[in-house]
Amino acid sequence: MQDSDSQAGAGPEPEVTSPEAASERSEWRNFYGRIRGKTMRQSQKAYLSEDLASLAPRGVTREENPGRELIDPQAIFGNDAPIWLEVGFGGGEHLVHMCARYPEVNIIGCEPFINGVAMLLGKIRAAGVTNIAVHPGDARDLMDVLPDGALAKAFLNYPDPWPKRRHHRRRFVTQDHLVPLARCLAPGAEFRVATDIPSYMAQALREVPRAGFALTGHGGEAWGDWISTRYEQKALREGRVPDYATFRRL
Repeated sequence: MQDSDSQAGAGPEPEVTSPEAASERSEWRNFYGRIRGKTMRQSQKAYLSEDLASLAPRGVTREENPGRELIDPQAIFGNDAPIWLEVGFGGGEHLVHMCARYPEVNIIGCEPFINGVAMLLGKIRAAGVTNIAVHPGDARDLMDVLPDGALAKAFLNYPDPWPKRRHHRRRFVTQDHLVPLARCLAPGAEFRVATDIPSYMAQALREVPRAGFALTGHGGEAWGDWISTRYEQKALREGRVPDYATFRRL
């Protein structure tokens, strides 16, 4: 995945799954995108072996929770602070930035691309943020087990573009993804979408309201607390124009 930042604008990703992921997902849903990339540095492997287990929410995977019973989201963090979600955090720049800027909230990041997870773990160490949880897998796995209205905000930053028309159904901005997200978001919660792909934004503007959202802002100016990610910088270098939309859960 790119950044959703990882589900993002660099072009389609090869459809590769790990044996573990394939065996788990094959019985109940398809997943498209990268699971692994180039060989990781030893430091990144250390982050995965030493840090990930303590940051991963329990009861999210089908292996841990085959009955898909709802979990207590407050128990993930041990407090009752509002919870935000970032779908596909890529290298984790935006996720860590938001955790540092808003220490009074908790943020869950979902990312199946394990190299991106390793990058994020390094950034977490460097920043020292503690209001964060990391699900190294499909965001739908998490949404399956969250109670209604558990989330106060959600982010989709530079998701995988799937530019070929026949692949548009794989994008996050389809009803298969948006309806579960809407269920997990509290009424009035904000959902932000950033992309450099015009057809992706057009699909978002069409599909997100159908899932129970109202469009509250759209244009070329980013949010005041935005941090430009590596995928946005790549888009700018290659002449693509960032586009930002804000929706409110009805």
